[in-house]
Amino acid sequence: MNNRFLKLLVLILGVAALNIVVFSPGLLGVSIGSNALATASGVTILVASVLTLLYGSYTLLQAPPSAPPIREIQSHEDYVEAFRRYRRLKPLEEELTLGLGQLERMQKKKETLLGVLDQRFSPEELSYRKFATVIQEVESLFYRNDRSLLNRLQVFDEAEYASLSKPKTSSLAPDVLRQRAEVYQDHFSFVRGSLETNEEILLKLDKLLLEISRLDSLEPDEIEKMPCMQEIDVLIQQTKYYKN
Repeated sequence: MNNRFLKLLVLILGVAALNIVVFSPGLLGVSIGSNALATASGVTILVASVLTLLYGSYTLLQAPPSAPPIREIQSHEDYVEAFRRYRRLKPLEEELTLGLGQLERMQKKKETLLGVLDQRFSPEELSYRKFATVIQEVESLFYRNDRSLLNRLQVFDEAEYASLSKPKTSSLAPDVLRQRAEVYQDHFSFVRGSLETNEEILLKLDKLLLEISRLDSLEPDEIEKMPCMQEIDVLIQQTKYYKN
């Protein structure tokens, strides 16, 4: 936002400088009312200045910033912003609302888990590093699912999907309409499947948090034997196999 205000300030100073040059007697000295040509020129410049400031103010302060390419999305905030943008897709509004909620829950669970680890272990301990590594792997898996989901949303044509609900008004052959409907059904299935996987990830983190909170003492070589850690490892391996 600070960058936007800086750009707006530069725009205002530029318009002001232009008007000073045009209307100052020592420079161009355009005087409204002195003659028809000067009046027309002066009024045109003033109107253009006002329109430029209005349009520039809207563009810099009101218009939403352009969405970064999905491949450039990195942070948690980037994912939240991307989901909010695509929530305008009415056919998937419910799924995207769920996705936004999952993002918030993931952030909270990660913070809670790391906080519990800080209380029970020292960051230099092997047990701490093992748990922290697993949490990081699960988080990466979660965001990879969301990235794949966003790639699908990017190619979802809401207008075309809406036209499928009016087959009688379409000039396309029924077989073409059927195949197109199957394509969109595949979009829905993929989005819902990704959300279900992420919901499973969040559940595993809940179980992990519960198991860690119950620990009194634990040797590093016992961590992999914990039921929840084994479930998480299976989930990670299954998802890697599926993606590949």
